[in-house]
Amino acid sequence: MSIRPSVGPAQHPALQRHLTQRAENVQNRIADTITRFAGSMAFVYVSIIWFGLWIGLRVEKYPYGLLTMIVSLEAIFLSTFVMISQNRADEKRQVLADNQWKIVQFEEAQNAQLIELSKQILELTKAIHAVAITLQGQGQGQGQGQGQSGS
Repeated sequence: MSIRPSVGPAQHPALQRHLTQRAENVQNRIADTITRFAGSMAFVYVSIIWFGLWIGLRVEKYPYGLLTMIVSLEAIFLSTFVMISQNRADEKRQVLADNQWKIVQFEEAQNAQLIELSKQILELTKAIHAVAITLQGQGQGQGQGQGQSGS
């Protein structure tokens, strides 16, 4: 029984930086550990054993007032940790979205540069074409003049 996360480590550099910053805070590390354990099958097995022993060993009589209170407090804390986990997931999504936005802005700048270079290449191509036509016209004019003087 393991309480390690079921997914591997974060591969995205922005997420790795975020997780490193998050791990610097003791409260975040505690919350992450509790959330990881509470979301595991180990927690389910511990709860089953705990409740089974409580009832089987007759720690208290039916209707199990203390056990009911313990379970209620557990539910309150677990719901809080679920919200913490959701907030953590939202933070991760925001980090990825911010990183993606930076990439989009960089790509837009690159696209603008490429469009400008394409326009410059087009203008140069037109200029070269115009010069080639001019030179070709001059070459034909000189060729005709030489052909007439030779006759």
